[in-house]
Amino acid sequence: MPTNITIKGIPDDVYNKLKQQAELHHRSVDSEVLVCITKAVQSNQPEPYSIIARARKLKEKAKGSLTMEQINEVIKH
Repeated sequence: MPTNITIKGIPDDVYNKLKQQAELHHRSVDSEVLVCITKAVQSNQPEPYSIIARARKLKEKAKGSLTMEQINEVIKH
C-alpha cells in the first residue's frame, strides 16, 4: 500500500522548477516529485563505501603494486 509524506519548507525556486517540470511532462506536482524521488533512489551509481572497498580489495590482490592513478581509475568507474 502506498505511503503518503508531507514535505515542508520547500524553497520557492525549487517548487517553481518542479511545477515547470510537471507541466512539461503533463503531470501533477505530486507525480513529478514521485518521479524525481524514484529516480534518485533507483540510481545505478554505486555507493561510495562499495567503491572504496573494491579499491582496497584490488590493492590487496595486487599486493601493493597498484599506483594511485590505477586506484583512482577504479574509483571513477
